[in-house]
Amino acid sequence: MTTNPNPTSTQHTDASPHFGLIIIGDEILSGKRADKHLPKVIELLKARGLQLTYAEYVGDQPDRITAALRRAFASGDVVFSTGGIGATPDDHTRQCAAKALGVELQLHPQARALIEQRMQDVALEQGKTYDGNAPDNLHRLNMGVFPQGATIIPNPYNKIPGFSCDRVHFVPGFPVMAWPMIEWVLDTTYAAYFTTEAWQERSVIVFGAMEATLTPLMEKLERDFVGVKVFSLPSVDHPQFGRHIELGVKGAPGLVAPAYAALMAGLAPFNLKLGPELVQK
Repeated sequence: MTTNPNPTSTQHTDASPHFGLIIIGDEILSGKRADKHLPKVIELLKARGLQLTYAEYVGDQPDRITAALRRAFASGDVVFSTGGIGATPDDHTRQCAAKALGVELQLHPQARALIEQRMQDVALEQGKTYDGNAPDNLHRLNMGVFPQGATIIPNPYNKIPGFSCDRVHFVPGFPVMAWPMIEWVLDTTYAAYFTTEAWQERSVIVFGAMEATLTPLMEKLERDFVGVKVFSLPSVDHPQFGRHIELGVKGAPGLVAPAYAALMAGLAPFNLKLGPELVQK
């Protein structure tokens, strides 16, 4: 039995979608390669006034990949999946996406044309005659086999496309390919959600306090200043400040300024030692 490859979620109805990231590959979990996608995706979203809601690391295990993708499809979130879309035995993402959706795999005609163009370009660069029936070239077409109903994501690096199934977007594991492809998806599909209003964080380093002591103040600030988020980042071995709490507020500058003033006023009765004040835009 097959299901719609573009399911509609009823999990949440926010005006702006939530954004998630799935990073696939044994090489990340084994430490053979360090993940670079998480900080970059945070950066790409932040530049557009968006924020990453969650991230998940998954090894090259088909059952786990399928389960992670089922959750992604059901969530209604915008999810980027990196890695595992090649055509070697340890690449399972395309097959797992189809299984998670309950649809068949098929060679996407536009992907086929792009892959063939890439192979022709490589043959020309090497001074060889392109043979579309050569076993290697036929195998490379597997990189264009996507779940039914998928649309392609162009790859400016080597033309081998990624693909999208509704709000879940699949790109290679190579940063040089993945990052511009993610940018293309954001700018092409989700520009309506970009935030033009500035975003600001203001915080202060607090010494000698326990989070439990400061929690009532934090709760009051969120009640009094709707739209502002209060955050508390404790540290026990910071190289500069040692044991401390970074306590702050974040949101639109017009809201952050009065909320931060209230935060500082609320800290005064505790007679705590305060360190530097930090501003991040």
